Amino acid sequence: MKTWQEMNALSLAYLGDAVYELWVRKHLLEQGYEKVQKLHREAVNYVRATTQAQILHRIMPELDAIEQQVVLRGRNAKGGYPRNVDVVTYRHATAFEALIGYWYLEEKVERMDWAFNLAAEIAPAKAERH
Repeated sequence: MKTWQEMNALSLAYLGDAVYELWVRKHLLEQGYEKVQKLHREAVNYVRATTQAQILHRIMPELDAIEQQVVLRGRNAKGGYPRNVDVVTYRHATAFEALIGYWYLEEKVERMDWAFNLAAEIAPAKAERH
């Protein structure tokens, strides 16, 4: 497999999306959710672009130079986006996923845990507002 430097940003985001989705599912099961319909409804609060963009905004001040470079690559990646979210939010979500992909490839588990813990704070709060 290519190194993170050799991968395009959308490939990093693709990997990061899978890593994050797996964490979300495991996290929800650990929280005691068992019914698939409820699991899916709760998972959506974590994986929606607005939540991912919000997590990214919270962690940006703490990122090192390489992590910021990965975020910029992810944000500037050219690709389609869904109609239910604005392009800026979607690009920030893609940047978040690219960062997760980078951390995964570099085995930066502590950094992922840090971001995922923020997700565990932000997503339930967003669910309460909807």
